[in-house]
Amino acid sequence: MTSIRTTSVGEVRNLTIAALEKAGVPSADVDAELLIGHVLQLGRGELQAVIVMGREIPGEQVAKIVELTERRATREPLQHILGVAPFRTLELAVGPGVFVPRPETEHVAQFAIDALGAVPDPEPIGIDLGTGSGAIALAMAIEVPHARIFAVENSVDAFIWAHENFARIGAPNATLVFTDLAEALAELDGQASVVISNPPYVPDAAIPRDPEVRLYDPPAALYGGEDGLDVVRQLSKTAARLLRSGGTLILEHGELQGEAIRNILTADGWQAAATFRDLTLRDRTTTALRA
Repeated sequence: MTSIRTTSVGEVRNLTIAALEKAGVPSADVDAELLIGHVLQLGRGELQAVIVMGREIPGEQVAKIVELTERRATREPLQHILGVAPFRTLELAVGPGVFVPRPETEHVAQFAIDALGAVPDPEPIGIDLGTGSGAIALAMAIEVPHARIFAVENSVDAFIWAHENFARIGAPNATLVFTDLAEALAELDGQASVVISNPPYVPDAAIPRDPEVRLYDPPAALYGGEDGLDVVRQLSKTAARLLRSGGTLILEHGELQGEAIRNILTADGWQAAATFRDLTLRDRTTTALRA
């Protein structure tokens, strides 16, 4: 990439794709277009149009594309390079110190949005425990605007990113709180209709294969003890305290953890524990009702 001399958008795209493919980057074509579009301030559709028109790129923008491509080739997450990650209808600021929201979590968030929307109260309460970037909490706040949403985080680095996103999105019905999971929001005990969490659930010995995850996601957002379920056990207790009778708990987890989580919840007195698959047909979400 350092030898690029062409100023054609199409040729720069092809060379960028080749460099990312050589580095083993998945979806190299998509990443290449997003990197180039970021520099040129164009969407992917607009980028395709200027390629067809044979548009040229000024030398300084070519140099910037090369710089970003070299970063991506080291497997630095695309979202860190761009500074943002999409999540449902939102664009969230992300970077070092916070877990990058994944597409599969959008499907998990839908369970909470649907559950909140079905509550007849004029201002149902939803709580996101371990909010990270604020993705789930802000999605609930925007998509269920009559609900009151509370987001809890105990990592200083992640809280900083969540605070920025709360300011960016500007949802007046969402509140961000820095506190430990076990003692979170005691003033709301027995009042919440929905509690959701995407906790750390990777077993300590199961090191992720993807460098983007292994090297850049904060360990506290990944690893959940020997079986990956230490935080889930605490969540079961905290959510039972926060939820009203009949309230819904929603947990994201790994594809092989559904049965173990249902057993934990059932042993703790939860009712109707059930596991659901994501769009790739992998177990992803377990829900339960407070007695």
